[in-house]
Amino acid sequence: MPDWEPEWNDKAGVWQVDFTVEGHRIRRRIGVRTKSDKAIARKKARKIYKDEWERHLNPVIPKPGTPFFKAARGYIEDGGEARFLPPIMRHLGMDQMIEDIDEALIADTAITLYPDCAPDTHRRQVRVPMNAVVRWARGERRRPSTDKARIRWLTPEEAEHLLAAAAKLCLPRHTSPEPFTLAKIAFLLGSGCRTGECFAAEVKDWNPATRQLWIPATVTGAGKTKSAARWVRLPTRTITMMGETPEVGRMFRTPYGKPIAMRSNGGGQMQTAFNKARDAAGLGPDVTPHVLRHTWATWYYAQTMDFGGLMDLGGWSKADMANRYRKLAPDDLAQRLFDHGWDFRQKSVNYPVTEIISVRKQLDI
Repeated sequence: MPDWEPEWNDKAGVWQVDFTVEGHRIRRRIGVRTKSDKAIARKKARKIYKDEWERHLNPVIPKPGTPFFKAARGYIEDGGEARFLPPIMRHLGMDQMIEDIDEALIADTAITLYPDCAPDTHRRQVRVPMNAVVRWARGERRRPSTDKARIRWLTPEEAEHLLAAAAKLCLPRHTSPEPFTLAKIAFLLGSGCRTGECFAAEVKDWNPATRQLWIPATVTGAGKTKSAARWVRLPTRTITMMGETPEVGRMFRTPYGKPIAMRSNGGGQMQTAFNKARDAAGLGPDVTPHVLRHTWATWYYAQTMDFGGLMDLGGWSKADMANRYRKLAPDDLAQRLFDHGWDFRQKSVNYPVTEIISVRKQLDI
């Protein structure tokens, strides 16, 4: 019997060869999966045997590229999942290049290694690990994020200090407080909007009957609204502190009462006034306008426990991003918010929207 004589693998249901060439073992399934096709299997086995001896006697310059075997070892050493790779590495051998791997090869590898398994097994145990190695070799593997998630949010008590300070802000050479910074801070706390979305808000998009504002997806400089067009719903406390809105145009203004100039990659147009209010409230530099979005997410979820509503109103398409914004909070946060007049439930039981209490009386200043 020749060394290359194929043998039938009952467990795998396939013909295979197992021989040596100058001490180098060649063990391979040859892709013939019908036991009665031994003649075909012998032809393929003989060719494999001849090719291996030809390769040994007449070595050629290695093909350019990265061997899958080498890339897989590097991927594993770099912390990649190694569980399903050894069978793939043995099957592909030393000479399979990353650059030559395509869908047909992946599919053939899956069928050869796991002939009687479901497609999901092929995906999990062959397609996913092979693609992971290919991406690693190409430098496309996702690296652990170095992004430090924000953990700062405002307690209801801190927010009250900030609102009270904003209500007292005066412009240079003015004796009366300007109301526009307070309106923006109250809106950001009550809506969870980004600052750019606040600046772009239009009076025509406001529905006082339902306490809803449409956040469009077409305004340059309004942050990420292009992928997050949505309705936001304002609590009565926010509407009260916002006071009267302009009859037309933008809802929010500069401290001098002028429309806010929109700019690409903006959001800092209220930074100066916000910082003055923050410092007067005794809060640190870690409190920025964007912290108010984190605060809203934490407050809203604490009161409603509505994660779907959090995603919809916050404009997040992915749950993991919404989770980044809502923070761990004490069990009494919902009640403390109620005590300070914040109610984020859809059907508010607070005083009517039309009852506008002056800012100074509301904040007791």
